[in-house]
Amino acid sequence: MTRRFLLLILSLTFLGGLPSHSAEKPNFLLIVADDLGYSDLGCYGGEIETPNLDRLAAEGVRFTQFYNTGRCCPSRAAILTGRYPHAVGLGHITQDIGQPGYRGHVSEDARTIAQVLAPAGYRSFISGKWHLGTDDPTKHGFEEFYGTLVSAKRFFDPDHLIRLPEGREKITFPEGEFYATDAVTDHALQFLGQARETPDRPWFLYLAYNAPHFPLQAFPEDIAKYADRYLEGWDKLRTERLARMKTLGIVPKSTELTPRSPYWNYGETETGINPAWDSLPEPRRLDLARRMAIFAAMIDRMDRQIGRVMADLEKAGEMENTVLVFLSDNGACAEWDPRGFDHQSSNDNVLHEGAALDEMGRPGTFHSFGSGWANASNTPWRLYKHFNHEGGINSPCIIHWPAGLDAKLAGTLHDQPAHIIDLMPTFAQLAEAPFEGPGVSLVDQIASAEASPRTLFFEHEGNRAVREGDWKLVALRDQAWELYDFSGTRTEMIDVSDEHPEIVSRLSAAWDRWAEQNQVTPLPGDYHVDYLRKTTDSSKP
Repeated sequence: MTRRFLLLILSLTFLGGLPSHSAEKPNFLLIVADDLGYSDLGCYGGEIETPNLDRLAAEGVRFTQFYNTGRCCPSRAAILTGRYPHAVGLGHITQDIGQPGYRGHVSEDARTIAQVLAPAGYRSFISGKWHLGTDDPTKHGFEEFYGTLVSAKRFFDPDHLIRLPEGREKITFPEGEFYATDAVTDHALQFLGQARETPDRPWFLYLAYNAPHFPLQAFPEDIAKYADRYLEGWDKLRTERLARMKTLGIVPKSTELTPRSPYWNYGETETGINPAWDSLPEPRRLDLARRMAIFAAMIDRMDRQIGRVMADLEKAGEMENTVLVFLSDNGACAEWDPRGFDHQSSNDNVLHEGAALDEMGRPGTFHSFGSGWANASNTPWRLYKHFNHEGGINSPCIIHWPAGLDAKLAGTLHDQPAHIIDLMPTFAQLAEAPFEGPGVSLVDQIASAEASPRTLFFEHEGNRAVREGDWKLVALRDQAWELYDFSGTRTEMIDVSDEHPEIVSRLSAAWDRWAEQNQVTPLPGDYHVDYLRKTTDSSKP
């Protein structure tokens, strides 16, 4: 039985009958946001206006248990290679710390989605954030690149983004009109135009936005839209979001809001619990509300740019047979305390008052929104980016494919656990391109009436986790394993490790085997970053 026939049988089961043009291979549009929290989108319970992503959700499928790796570089490595990040050398950030799983760049033998799809006739393009530790995405199967090779640093600076291959010209903007989210979209549309020059060949576009990663920068008119929205603070926002999430079915009605999460300040100079909003003095509340308004403005503008891409696909008649996937690379970022930082990622915080509030978010500024807002952004989960509790590794994920999804699935929620390592096998399956890896096709998962048994593994900076069925084993760096039963809720508030030592033993042993097989262990004793202290025994978390 051929692979094409197997795919046909699957599709007939999945779709309830194929559309007439389904023999054509689909295009793939993968959109990745940067540091977007679980509940930020309207279709996941957020108050931020995201009508275009909400429309994709209404016409597609939303995953409620979609996992990432907890950090940008490792997640992007897993997304593009279909393998756990340590296995391809990028278990931490783009800094070589002298161990196979932590070389600071994706390994030479790792094949990207672009390289896997090429023999199946696909053309591939990338616009946005690369951050895989190498200096040229066009050496990894992509024809064209526009964006940043590293992390976002400046949204109003056109020199921060580059064009490859060498000699390609960037789209230029009038003075004062450049904004990275818009520019990334403009180049993505340009690349789609190039793809249509060969209508007999399908395409893959990786649209990797920097938003809403710090520095928080947005146009004044976008910030003004949310200027008063967050004055009542993160405690009320968390409560409001959870109520909407229950109404939407994103979480069960029985879900309780987790207590405000702890934070660990840069350099470990300060630790604590996010404070009650009402306990803060008014000047601090005004400063923090402005930070969240900028964050919301960045997401709002990103959604509008996604709307431009959707309109372009519709105009070209490509929306129907384009598999569009949207997700975030990790949970919202808490760096590093409730006050947020200014100038650079550090303890450097400036309290803005009076007229200075209006200058926040403009060119030349550099803000984060801090752990209190990150906690709200990840409602109702615990913790944030960097960690393996749900707030760090649970992403929104939307799949939209009119030609391939049964109309009955429009607007539905998919509650089975899935992972970013599943993207590669999904695209490879639909493109009829050979690929073997640890992931499972998302198409297969949606088509299945019952959840298939699988175990997912996580590690970042010594934080680690295992997810198997309704059980999750998770631990902070240097701390003991915690065990949670997800059969009712996933809020990780009742540790049952003492009641089930046999499950702790079995899952921790599975984690040890996975870690050894994927170059995770021995865990580094020194990550070469200021915010993590060195450990004397690198074999222990």
